[in-house]
Amino acid sequence: MTQFKVTPWDVEGLVDYKKLIEMFGTQPIDQPLLKRIEKHTGELHVFLRRGFAFSHRDMDKVLDDYEKGKGFFLYTGRGPSGNMTLGHLVPFLFTKWLQDKFGVNLYIEITDDEKFLVKDLELNEVQKYAEDNILDIAAVGFDSEKTFIFRDTEYIAHMYEDAIKVGKKINFSNVRAVFGFTNQTNIGMIFYPTLQIVPTLFEKKRCLIPAAIDQDPYWRVQRDIAESLGYHKAAAIHTKFLPSLQGPAGKMSTSDPHTAIYLTDSPEDVRRKIMKYAFSGGQPTVEEHRKKGGNPDVDTSFQWLYILFEEDDQRIEDIRNDYISGKLLTGELKEILIEKLTSFLKEHQKRKCKAERVAKKMKYTGKLAKRMWER
Repeated sequence: MTQFKVTPWDVEGLVDYKKLIEMFGTQPIDQPLLKRIEKHTGELHVFLRRGFAFSHRDMDKVLDDYEKGKGFFLYTGRGPSGNMTLGHLVPFLFTKWLQDKFGVNLYIEITDDEKFLVKDLELNEVQKYAEDNILDIAAVGFDSEKTFIFRDTEYIAHMYEDAIKVGKKINFSNVRAVFGFTNQTNIGMIFYPTLQIVPTLFEKKRCLIPAAIDQDPYWRVQRDIAESLGYHKAAAIHTKFLPSLQGPAGKMSTSDPHTAIYLTDSPEDVRRKIMKYAFSGGQPTVEEHRKKGGNPDVDTSFQWLYILFEEDDQRIEDIRNDYISGKLLTGELKEILIEKLTSFLKEHQKRKCKAERVAKKMKYTGKLAKRMWER
């Protein structure tokens, strides 16, 4: 049996998402739930249509609250250990769609403290990455009046009271079991989960967390204690991992630039990486490919098109069928991806260059931000 590992810090092997649902005790996103979401949004995000958003906790209760007029709020985050990759941007694209469709507040935690504690980086390095990452996140286009983005080390005085209330409810044996902490784990990391739980308590409404499923252990701990503190159990909607350039096993990693496309990559970088490193589901020769066809299920270029860059359902099925039949060659498939990816990054980089003003609103001067600094 194929072995895999999924923790908040490491993803290894070919992930079996059905098995992961069983292991984590979450629920699959089924057709009735999709229909309920679509009733309120008018359409389904491509992640939902194609099963990339695949698992949830209490999304049905979030919709119950919304339908009763109680509302909900969104919370997600980013651990700034380097420049952002395409994979890092994925949860934010989905979160923007949710905010746009439901018109709710959004809290974005930048966990510079956690990355300093777990990575071999100086604190000032992590904080520099954090500020650059914030510009990338602001460039996504969130509602700046309804979004608060904050670095833990800067906002800690406003979180600490809640953090110690949370911390008093959690014993070491619990976090050791959930996170795999050992006697060699620094005590900063042992306390850190309280700080990732705190934003779920920013409002008395139910909190919905769109994030990759590797972050789910934090919400399992939160759900054990939230009601004892007078809050709702956190709800979550989980995405899969964007496959790395080098194949379907695992996710993009900043520690190996050959697995990732960075948001700062130039058109030349994109072409070189896709042509040289993008895992192919094609055959070794053109003649063999024409005869036997390719496998889109393992081909990185097809998977990225399917997940992110080709929203037209008929077009993506045409590409799939042409690749399977051998009509479309691997090089031609890579060219389709390169064109779309280059265009996407060009637009993102333009928005990032103009994002400083909107980032300031999300951090300090917007309606929600000002309210949070006054709490």
